[in-house]
Amino acid sequence: MSDHLTRGAHSTLYVELRRHPEKFRDFLRMSVESFDVLLQQVKTRIQCQDNQLRRRVSPEERLIVTLRFLATGESFSSLNFQFFLGKSTISSIVRDTCKALWECLHQEFIPHPSVQQWIDIADKFWEVTRFPNCVGAVNGKHILIQRPSNPESEFLSTIIMAIANAEYKFVAVDIGQYGRTNESRVIRNSAMVRRLYSGDFGLPAARPFPGTDGSPMPFVFVGDEASQMCGNLVKPYSRQGLNYRQRVYNHRLTRARRSVEYAFGIMTSRWQIFTRPIQVSPTVVKDLVKAAVVLHNFILSKEPLPIDYEEMVSSLSGLQGSSRRSNVAFKQMRNYFSQYFLSEHGWVDGQDCMI
Repeated sequence: MSDHLTRGAHSTLYVELRRHPEKFRDFLRMSVESFDVLLQQVKTRIQCQDNQLRRRVSPEERLIVTLRFLATGESFSSLNFQFFLGKSTISSIVRDTCKALWECLHQEFIPHPSVQQWIDIADKFWEVTRFPNCVGAVNGKHILIQRPSNPESEFLSTIIMAIANAEYKFVAVDIGQYGRTNESRVIRNSAMVRRLYSGDFGLPAARPFPGTDGSPMPFVFVGDEASQMCGNLVKPYSRQGLNYRQRVYNHRLTRARRSVEYAFGIMTSRWQIFTRPIQVSPTVVKDLVKAAVVLHNFILSKEPLPIDYEEMVSSLSGLQGSSRRSNVAFKQMRNYFSQYFLSEHGWVDGQDCMI
């Protein structure tokens, strides 16, 4: 009988862990109940019967191996000693299971929002952050890659661009090019960013700010200094020489932008693979990231938000992309937001103490 059936972590530890929910959560980063639901959703897809060895690695064990890899970032050699599976077998399991997770989950847990869902996202942003007509916070991060074939080489990186809602779930993601590529070019070439700048996200028609019957204002995403403003994206004012109104606006925009920072922080705290350069082929990294993103949304949909989520700072480095000048119309739109924050309906108590 194969060692992994008698000595591996799945056969010796898994049943015991299920009796201790907190230890189970520490081991696989989700509750027993969430794991069981997840297994049912991907079981058919990861059931392999190509040969005798694959039949011995059950869907349950394949999922456990993959979650453990994402949770710890351990090498395939380390997982080999835990599960008594060959390194090439583990590599194949992780790659195939990550693809399956995205294929089976993304339509339910990271779908493209309908018009009504965009409105619901905006209403939640207003409830949580008091930023009007906001349908998402945009940010990008570097993910470092250490090529296993050449551990002495410089790190490669890929850029993940993401939009998050006010509940710290990802609304859209785009994983970019590899290597030491110009950041600004990667951002401009991102399919998600191109859709954003072209107005191709299917956003609702403009509506007045809450509490007012003034001119309709567009629904917008909030970005950082590296962003390029457009008809559906606003960014902070430059930091120097700001007046009171502009400082209040920057504070309120920062509050709304924290949702994407918290989303990255929660994801990378749960999936420790992102805390160091990932030691897999660059061609596999995209599948790992997509699996981690959809698992992030899946778990937040099933379990309470971590109580210490505000302390979960992402270890991923941000982008330094340079931004071009915004045109007068986009600057005027930003001014409308800043003026609203000083109005009766847009004011938030204590905002002037935070600037």
